[in-house]
Amino acid sequence: MTVRHDTLTVRWLGYATARLSGPETTVYTDPGRYGVLTGEWQPPEGLDTRHPAGPAYDARDGDCVLVTHDHHYDPDGIRRVAAPDATLVVYEGVGAERAGRPPSPEALAANEGYDLIRIEERETVEAAGVTVRSLPAYNDPDGPHAKPDGSVVHPEGFGVGYRFVVDGVSVLWPGDSDVLPLHRGLDVSLFLANVSGSVCMDRHEAAALAEALDPDLVCPIHYDTQSFLAADSRAFAADVAARGVPVVLDEGWA
Repeated sequence: MTVRHDTLTVRWLGYATARLSGPETTVYTDPGRYGVLTGEWQPPEGLDTRHPAGPAYDARDGDCVLVTHDHHYDPDGIRRVAAPDATLVVYEGVGAERAGRPPSPEALAANEGYDLIRIEERETVEAAGVTVRSLPAYNDPDGPHAKPDGSVVHPEGFGVGYRFVVDGVSVLWPGDSDVLPLHRGLDVSLFLANVSGSVCMDRHEAAALAEALDPDLVCPIHYDTQSFLAADSRAFAADVAARGVPVVLDEGWA
C-alpha cells in the first residue's frame, strides 16, 4: 500500500527498498536484491509473512538513490528505480567485486549517465536537492548481535545509515546497525525502523529507539525477506503505539 506522511508518500517495496516521494523529489533507499524488484521474490518456507510481493518494478523515477553497504548494493535494482539524471549516493566502502555484483558504482554511473557521490562514514552532502547525512552503522562486538567469538556481520566501517531530508521532511534509515548512542540525538520526522534482529537492532531495541527519537511516524522495513530476517511486525507496532509514538505497517503491494 502507500503510506502518506506530511508531504510524502512512502512505499516499502521489499527488503531494504523504500520509496519516498514528495512534491518535488523522489528518493529510494537500498534498491533491489532477492528478487524484490524483479517479481521473483518468494516467501521463505514456513514463514507467515506480509512482506511486499509484486510484479516486476521498473519505475525509473528516483532523483536520489541511497546505498548503505555491500549487502544492499544491487546495480540492477538501481537501474530499476533511478531516473536518467539521478544522483547516486553510495557509501565509500561499497565494493562491487567484494559484494559479487558488478559493475562498480563508478562504472554503473558512467554507463547510465547518473551522477555519483561517494560518501564517507560521517559526512553531509547535497544530492538532487536532498540533504543527506551519513551515520555509522555497525554491530557492536560486545553487543547483543555479536557471535560468541566477538565477530559480527556488520563491523564498524562496513556500512552507514542515512538521515536525509526530502522536500522538508526528515527521514532516518539507520541501515544494518545496532542501536547506537548517536541515533538518540537525531531530529527525525519519519523513522524507517530496521527490526530484523539477527543482523541488526531487533524489534524491542527499535521500539525503544522510536520512543527516544519521538518521530511523527515510524514505518518498519527490512524484515521477513529471508528467514534470518523474520520479525513480528504486529508486535513491534503494538509496542511502539503503546509508547505513544504513531506507527504504520506498509505490508502487501499496491
